[in-house]
Amino acid sequence: MATPIYEFAQIPRVEPVAKVRARVRHVRDAGQAPTVGVIYNPRSHRNLGADFDCGLCPHVHIAQPRARAQLPVALADFAERGIDLLVINGGDGTVRDVLTCGQAIFGDNWPAIAVLPKGKTNALTVDLGVPDEWSLQDAIEALDHGRRVYRRPMAVSAMREDGTPGTVSRVAGFILGAGAFTKATQAGQSAHRLGAFDSMVVAVTGLWALLQSLFAGRSNAWRKGARMRIGLGTADAPMAHSGHGDRAMRQLLFASTLERLPAGIRPFGPLKNGLKLVAIDQISRRTTALIPLVLLGKIKGSLRQRGIHQLAASQFTLSIDDQFILDGEAFPAGKYRIEQGPELAFVAP
Repeated sequence: MATPIYEFAQIPRVEPVAKVRARVRHVRDAGQAPTVGVIYNPRSHRNLGADFDCGLCPHVHIAQPRARAQLPVALADFAERGIDLLVINGGDGTVRDVLTCGQAIFGDNWPAIAVLPKGKTNALTVDLGVPDEWSLQDAIEALDHGRRVYRRPMAVSAMREDGTPGTVSRVAGFILGAGAFTKATQAGQSAHRLGAFDSMVVAVTGLWALLQSLFAGRSNAWRKGARMRIGLGTADAPMAHSGHGDRAMRQLLFASTLERLPAGIRPFGPLKNGLKLVAIDQISRRTTALIPLVLLGKIKGSLRQRGIHQLAASQFTLSIDDQFILDGEAFPAGKYRIEQGPELAFVAP
């Protein structure tokens, strides 16, 4: 399928480029400047045409990897330097790539992380409360004088033929979706070309998806969704189905560990902490018309009977015959396990 979103042929491998020592830890003296490592993505939307000051100060080390394969090398160098702060200068896709490549290097011993919202979509910084104009200097100052926000990214592992998760084929990210969500992401690229970004993209693509679902037939891709099986918890218990439409299909799947989402939407209802997901069966047009009220948290009762399932899980498996989206980019059909990764400390104002 031709699409402007990047398509991964397989889940990235996260083997380290070399045997790296445990991240050096040191205690800074009062007034001592922190050691900072910056991953700068020159292709991010708000970085295009902008020069980054690479001579800012000697304790700031900047890497500009031109390809994902160069990221582990840059992160391994930062680990050797014992950085106090890792700054990610880019959007949600850059965050996903850094967290994915960093798993084999930092493990459970990550430095504090700051994210500068420079991409087309910046859902993580919305959750963290980071303003659009946040700068590198702001992030460095916030290390000692700002807040710490703790989040655990989702770890998505490709399952082996024997049903166990792979140890090196896994990716980390914060927003996963499938079914109509995949169509919405593609539609979002058109919204980007029209000049819509961040929360505006959510509003524009959400309205378009709603109109398609209201007026299209059941065979339309927006209403048909994708064939998928969702297994909950360590017991891999099949998720319940409302009986609306084909029981083998779900119109939409959306999962995240974020607590605040762009445009103020609340797809998980009252659920806030941990790994949350919402799955929508092939619902009726009448229920579809209620979706805006559901997203705003105005309708809370009888949703499961209507075909809208909101729940939290320690982990879940996803077997799907179509692509799914993780932080804006497409991954192939297959069977995966989704769980929470290590708790990371994000720096915020």
